[in-house]
Parts: sequence; C-alpha cells; structure tokens
Amino acid sequence: MVATAKQAPQGEITTLLGRGAAFEGKLTFDGTVRIDGRFKGEVFSDDVLVIGEGAHVEAEIDIGEVIIQGTVVGNIKAKRSIEIHAPGRVKGDLHTPSLQIDKGVVFEGRSFMEAAVAAPAAKPAAPPPPAPPKTGPVPVKP
Repeated sequence: MVATAKQAPQGEITTLLGRGAAFEGKLTFDGTVRIDGRFKGEVFSDDVLVIGEGAHVEAEIDIGEVIIQGTVVGNIKAKRSIEIHAPGRVKGDLHTPSLQIDKGVVFEGRSFMEAAVAAPAAKPAAPPPPAPPKTGPVPVKP
C-alpha cells in the first residue's frame, strides 16, 4: 500500500498518522508528515518527517530531514538533517550532513556525517608523457 500526501506550504503538516493508528507499507510524500502512531515499512521523501513522542516506527527512511521524539528502529538517510529530541530512541545507522542529538536521547548505532551531495569526481588529467629511457650514468667531462 502506498500513501501519498499533497503539497502544502513549508512547515505545515500535510498528513498525520495519529495516536492509535497503525500503517504498514511504503510512504512517499511532499510537504511535512507527522507520525504519532505506529508505522512499519519504508519512507521516501525529499521533505520533512516528524516522528512524535509516543510514535513507534520500524522503517528504512530516506528523507530530506527528520525530527524524532519517538522510537525509530531502522536506518535513516537524510539529505539535509536529522534531529533527535528527548525522549527519542533510535536503533539504527544514521547518514546525514547535519546531526543533532539532545541530552536524554537513546541512540544505538553508527552515524556517518557525509556531505549532502557529493561533487562528481573530476576526470583525471591526461597522464604525463613517459620519461625518456635511462641509458645509465652520463660521464662528466673535465
């Protein structure tokens, strides 16, 4: 099952999975989505995901930015930032150029702080011409 949210002004929550609600599947959206219930599956978006206090998310997350106050089990790749606020709990690896973890957070995993978009590797310059063959020592004339 795929859930999709409509475009809305930046910062306004476009979709809410409220307390007591449970969803399993693949979530893709534009705008800001807040999860306060249970979610299991995958999340893909270039926008903002808010995981509220009391939420339980088991997912592989590929997102623009994420703000976590609940529990997340799974790896998170964020293009812009990851913020984990107390009483948040995260078990999984984090990949992001900007990471904020508040006091009181439980984090089990690894964090990787790489650039948001790696510049394409420059083509190597043409190799220098081969050196002339060495013929041995050249005698010095007096």
